[in-house]
Parts: sequence; structure tokens; C-alpha cells
Amino acid sequence: MKPKLLLTLIVATAAPFAAAQMTSPSDDVLGAHLNYGRGCSACHSPHSGAAGNGQERVFSTGSTGTALWGEDASGLYGQTITTGGGNYVEVLPTSLSANTPDASGMLTCLTCHDGNYASTAMMKNRVYEQLPSTYGTNNNIPTLLGSGVLGNSAYLSQHPMGLNATVSCGGETDWDCSEVNGQIRMQGAQSSRFVSNYGFFVKLGSYNNKAVVVCTTCHDPHSMNVVRVSNKVNSGLPAGTYATMFFLRAPYNPRDTNPQSNQTAQFCRQCHADKSNEMNGSTVGTVF
Repeated sequence: MKPKLLLTLIVATAAPFAAAQMTSPSDDVLGAHLNYGRGCSACHSPHSGAAGNGQERVFSTGSTGTALWGEDASGLYGQTITTGGGNYVEVLPTSLSANTPDASGMLTCLTCHDGNYASTAMMKNRVYEQLPSTYGTNNNIPTLLGSGVLGNSAYLSQHPMGLNATVSCGGETDWDCSEVNGQIRMQGAQSSRFVSNYGFFVKLGSYNNKAVVVCTTCHDPHSMNVVRVSNKVNSGLPAGTYATMFFLRAPYNPRDTNPQSNQTAQFCRQCHADKSNEMNGSTVGTVF
């Protein structure tokens, strides 16, 4: 599925994997989104939206349109960001009440994670998530998007997202799935085998009957380090609790000490079918 990314193919076998212990600041499932104790109110406000959280001086009816959003998104309204090396141009909605997947799936996230347009509510140069040692010792926050001297151009190096970042079925690079009204169904011979080996955890948006990638396609903002697999989940993995990182929606643990592990590659292969074992003649499933 488009867009394409280069992934390394690693052979593996299927096996369940229990979740690792939660990292600082606490064992709470919100993890870094506890936001130094503010918890749910860091993003949501039960009364008056962003005005109720003290983020807006003038009450805006649009701010309450999505999940009682409590952060000021006004600086992002109508802004143009370009991702995926310049190939995907997204004009952000002019209101949180917009009935498009980029309103709840991008605009809300960027009210904190954008360091250029959303300066009143952005991340304040503090990291609440325990990062791998490979990130180095500098204080640059990798999830503070659009920040720095490059401003809007800083989005060029981000994964494609927005209403033009479509996901499709068929062909040499995409899954043998079907798409109905913007909903992907992994029911082909290869795609269903992948679901059996790993799953299809991503939450694609739907726009003009096309499946599109937004922030919340890959990330679940309410669970940082764990993901639960049950009989109701579109996955053939054994039911249980699995480790993840960075609020990703599926098993994803680059800290796994098994050199044969391919779980992080499996996460990306949910959309990048041509990098999968199933599309390349291998019978290997998932190993943790």
C-alpha cells in the first residue's frame, strides 16, 4: 500500500509476548500522556473546551466539536503542511468541528505536538516518556513536529499523512484486500494470512470513499506501552497483553532482545504489503 517505506525483512515464527513493565513516570496506561499529573484534562475539558482549560481567552464553539477538546487549535486552522518528502500536501481544517478524519485524527494531536503553529499549547521541551538510549542525550523532542528554524518545512521528513495520503488495494505493492466506502477489508489470500500471522490494528480514516492515513491511524493516545489482543480484534495472535511503544496500536517492541524478532517490521507491513513475508513467498509469521 502507498506510501512506500524501505523496511528490512526479518524471518520469524509466531509466539505470544507478554507486555513489559510500564516505564516512568508511572505504571498508568496513559504513560507520557499523563502530562505531569494533569491526566485527561491535559487534552480534554468537560466544560467550554479550550476556554475551560484556560487555553483560549475567547470562547469558541468550534473548540468543543471534537471530544470536548481542551487545547487551543486556532493557530493551526487552515494551515498547509507538506509531508512525505513534499509529496503529500494537507490543508488542515478550519474548525475542530469539521466532519473530516483530519480534524479528530490530526488537528487534535498537533495542538500539542506542533512546535510552530500551535505555540500556545505545544509540548514545552519536557519529555515524559522514557526514550531508548539510542536517542542520545540531547534535549530535542522527536515528537515535537514542525519546530525549529525550518518551521513548516520540518514536516517534510514526517510520514505521509492527511486526506491525500491514501491507502489502496491490489497491484504489485498493495495487499490483495478490498476497499468499500473507505474501509479496508483484509480478506484476500495473502492479506488474510498476514492478519492471521500478525493482525490489522491500524485505524484508517475515511474520506471521499478512500482510506487515508492520519496520526491516529498508527497511534492510540490513550495507551502508551501496552496493547490488548482479544477475540474481537482483527488479529490471529494469541489473546493477551502485548508490549508496544510510542502509543502504537499494535505489538511493537524494538527493545526485544531476540535477534530474530520481526514484530516492529510487522507493524509497518500492515500498510506496506510489498515488504511483507506473505507477499514475498515466505511462510514465516511473527516472532517476539
